Amino acid sequence: MLQDLLKAADENEVVEAPAFLSGSWGGDGPPQDRTGPYLRRTVSRAPTATTGEIGAAVSRAARYAKRTAELAPAVRADVLEAAARAAAVHRDRLARLLALELGKPLRDSRTEIDRVAATFAVCAAEARRVGGETLPVAGWDTGIGNTAFTYRAPAGVALAITPFNAPANLLAHKLGASFAAGNTTLVKAPPQAPATSAAVVALLLDSGMPHQAVQLLHGGGEVGAALCGAEEVSVISFTGSATTGAAVARAAGAKRLALELGGNAATLVCEDADPAAAAAVCARTGYSNSGQSCISVQRVYVHRSRYAEFLDAFTAAVDALVVGDPLRETTDIGAMVDENAAERVVTWAEEARRLGASVLRGGTRDGATAAPTIVADPPAHASVVLHEVFGALVAVLPYDDFDTVLDQCNTSRYGLQAGLFTHDLTRIVTAWRKLEVGGLIVNGSSNFRLDHVPFGGVKDSGFGRESPRWLIDDYTVVKTLMLRGLSVWGDSRELPKENP
Repeated sequence: MLQDLLKAADENEVVEAPAFLSGSWGGDGPPQDRTGPYLRRTVSRAPTATTGEIGAAVSRAARYAKRTAELAPAVRADVLEAAARAAAVHRDRLARLLALELGKPLRDSRTEIDRVAATFAVCAAEARRVGGETLPVAGWDTGIGNTAFTYRAPAGVALAITPFNAPANLLAHKLGASFAAGNTTLVKAPPQAPATSAAVVALLLDSGMPHQAVQLLHGGGEVGAALCGAEEVSVISFTGSATTGAAVARAAGAKRLALELGGNAATLVCEDADPAAAAAVCARTGYSNSGQSCISVQRVYVHRSRYAEFLDAFTAAVDALVVGDPLRETTDIGAMVDENAAERVVTWAEEARRLGASVLRGGTRDGATAAPTIVADPPAHASVVLHEVFGALVAVLPYDDFDTVLDQCNTSRYGLQAGLFTHDLTRIVTAWRKLEVGGLIVNGSSNFRLDHVPFGGVKDSGFGRESPRWLIDDYTVVKTLMLRGLSVWGDSRELPKENP
């Protein structure tokens, strides 16, 4: 299947992306076309899961869970390592598929596939070290004479709902970690990237993953809601908007959830920073993937003494970005996911202008391609400051007092990640303590992530941490073994008496 998907992309044909259900590729539901946002033509097609297919997939998953759990961790790890190697082999062709479906430039698409390979390798390492504890029960009077152990057992049936902005790597995180933990996984692919999702699943199957470990379904919110509500599902990992995350939680009921939701990321540039260097980083990471990342640089607060210098350097760096065909090697910025998303950038920039801000660059679009937009000094109540634009727009604002700007950052309903440019250790520790975010990047922008480091937020940015080691905590349950009257510790309750 993988070769069929990649060959169709290579030849600019419509990529047929089937579902993978009960060990077979297919799907009987009505087809849904995906229009490539830059090409403006159908690039892929997938069958929408029917009610019967959803029910059958869930029922099969409940039976598959026990068989998958019996697979030794070393075998799971070997499969994931093979998948890491295969992702590297197929890097360029998978990147082309990403570029076609999402308008993501080839250089960004290749980076995503590199991360897929790395993520599978990390999942393999974590599969080898899933373990447990010997508990110090004899440290308390009530535990004397007993021994207790724990181990982390597979949760059973996991549901992975993946987003469009990084469909390959985030599927690698969710499905790779779930398999490393010993679960079977139901995957609900994003409608905007059905072929990319199918390719990642096919790559794993070709690498030795048993068919009992995964099923892939296509469709929109109604398919996701039906899967979330299924009693057989034990744990759900979802990445997407805060609104959809809330709907997932409502549909799921009393299930374990790992939700990685939206962001409105702030980056601070202090007076002791190099404004030109900070500007170069913010320009590169504010518009990569057209700003369609929950940690993309959206708000940059610059100390007033360096504000003009930063703004000049930032504008020059943005002017140097190449906008255009995502299949060209020189392109920095391709299309956004669709025209509605690009129009949001235009509308919010115009709103900020009406409220008194200066739109220094952009504020326009060509179809789904939004020009890199710079909004200077918008008021605090502008949408570009308050809400997540998830697009090719960066707002730059001056600040005077460090404690005050930390408070301004915290007014956001989101709290995923922040950036801080400074060499002042006091400021670094203060920001780490006071900022209401899940992660702080020092001398880098908010848009930096290592796939083996815990990633997630607070407030409306969700809960749980999306990285293999920490996802495995969500994908497993702690099982305890208590040995009554049998102790590996000393079990005497009497202090020894010395002979006179």
